[in-house]
Amino acid sequence: MTRQTSKSKPVLEIENLCTVFHAEDGAWPAINGLSLTLQAGEVLGLVGESGSGKSVAGFSVMGLIDHPGEIVSGSVRLKGRDLREMSEEELRRIRGSEMAMIFQDPLTTLNPVLTIGEQMAETIFEHRSDISKATINDRCVELLRKVGITSPAARLEQYPHELSGGMRQRIAIAIALLNNPDLIIADEPTTALDVTIQGQIIAEMQALQAESGTALIWITHDLAVVSELADRVAVMYAGDIVEQGTTDEILDDPRHPYTIGLLASVPGDAIPGEPLHQISGMAPSLAARPAGCSFHPRCERASDLCREKDPAPTSDGNGRMWRCHHPVQASPATDGEAER
Repeated sequence: MTRQTSKSKPVLEIENLCTVFHAEDGAWPAINGLSLTLQAGEVLGLVGESGSGKSVAGFSVMGLIDHPGEIVSGSVRLKGRDLREMSEEELRRIRGSEMAMIFQDPLTTLNPVLTIGEQMAETIFEHRSDISKATINDRCVELLRKVGITSPAARLEQYPHELSGGMRQRIAIAIALLNNPDLIIADEPTTALDVTIQGQIIAEMQALQAESGTALIWITHDLAVVSELADRVAVMYAGDIVEQGTTDEILDDPRHPYTIGLLASVPGDAIPGEPLHQISGMAPSLAARPAGCSFHPRCERASDLCREKDPAPTSDGNGRMWRCHHPVQASPATDGEAER
């Protein structure tokens, strides 16, 4: 069941965001007109194949695109303020306090020469210099306990290399939550972990996010995770959002052929003994985006129109969107106001 979220002013508003990577032969778009909104307490699953632009989208929102990458247009508003108009110093004050990011590899976040306690305390003190050391220590212990770390006080004295991968990722999540941010972007944070630990961390993250009311973007290629965690899903392909809707709408009644291909590729749905379904072909590189619809070389429904013209977004007026000249029609069971 999808959670009900506030319909007040969105925490995050992304409009026509474009990010390119410069090369000797041109500037190639990695994000091409991205538009999204996220309410307080809402979880958005951002899904797609490797190379679809998911991680670049997350880094673009955080203002962490380095040369040869560049955000060339669009706006990113956090609680109404355009982050693209802020200086690097202003962004530094916001990162870690009002918005935070959890990376796929926790060693990207954790400093190998500082103890866990030093790193967590620094995260708080950087944004709240008036807080006492005792209060900081209590807050660190509290968060480590909430993310499932045993003997949390003792862990504060340890270094990252002394901990397992699952524990390091839990600590990275705790650090992201320390200052109660309004927005967290999680970039495939459980991909490198075994299934059991992955399930535990997702359950813990789900509980913490619901408790804090933080808006969460969960970047993943794993639709099983999305089905358990997300309120809404945005499907990315070649730098574009090609379909967006509630989790139930996307998983049960997809409109875009790419979404259908992703769902058919889920191993759990395969017939025992039969080959796994695959979407034919490969996603295009930045420098080789085809004319028209980017998906048309791999699409069984493609026509001459698809090869010539990029489809405009189509909306049902209720937050459901798809970009396709020949969308799959809504099934009778989900059309209109029919109950599930």
